[in-house]
Amino acid sequence: MATVTRTTRADAPERSRTEHTGGGLLGAVAAEWGKLWTTRTPYVCMAVGVGLTAVFAFYYGSIARINDEPVQAVGKAPIASVILLQFIVVVLAMTTVTSEYATGSIRTSLQWVPVRHRVQLAKAAVTGAVSFVGGVLLGALGMAVAWVPFRGHASFETGEAVVQLLSMGAYLALVAVLSVGVAFVCRSAVGALASLFFLLAGLPFVLLGPGSEVLRKINDALPQSAGDHFMTGDGDPYPSLVGLLIVLSWAVAAHLIGLAVLRRRDA
Repeated sequence: MATVTRTTRADAPERSRTEHTGGGLLGAVAAEWGKLWTTRTPYVCMAVGVGLTAVFAFYYGSIARINDEPVQAVGKAPIASVILLQFIVVVLAMTTVTSEYATGSIRTSLQWVPVRHRVQLAKAAVTGAVSFVGGVLLGALGMAVAWVPFRGHASFETGEAVVQLLSMGAYLALVAVLSVGVAFVCRSAVGALASLFFLLAGLPFVLLGPGSEVLRKINDALPQSAGDHFMTGDGDPYPSLVGLLIVLSWAVAAHLIGLAVLRRRDA
């Protein structure tokens, strides 16, 4: 009888370690992936993105032909549509956070994944990956649609087109990470959307209005302007890589601030 007792006690820690190891970061990512595709949000966002890209790209190519503008890369048409497409990504990414706070299911998510940074990182990774792939596909669609109305006012080079498509995907992926961070700070859909709209569209509009050189330089440090310089690769006022690093810095800063708020409020 004593032998049985000793064996049971010796095996107890071993069972405890194996039964409570959890899925780690990969498990959290898998959970977020499953939750995302059980909602209608990604399907609606992609459908809206397809329609928006097609209309905007056709309009861009038509205007270039009508105004007899110089020949330009066909990829500039879908890149120009990113100013609107980014808000589809904003909605997709922020709702993965704000919808859970609205319904109270964030408690369940934090119980499943008690390590706080894994929850946020998993949401950023999933929405970033979806946004990257979506950006590349929508960019390809925009190029195909814009080619017809351009009618000789656009050029196509495979290498350049691939770089533009990957740049679109990378920028939208970083916007998704930025949106997740802001959503964890605001927690409400209205607050997050208002904050992101002001940062990505409202503030650049205000800064460029007066025509001040100082305000223009400040605007060049904002994510929207830096992303545009990165995607177009125009080299003015800084190289494309600098634009990418600026957007990356905004995304990382939002992620870290969101994590700090999450840890403080939901310790």
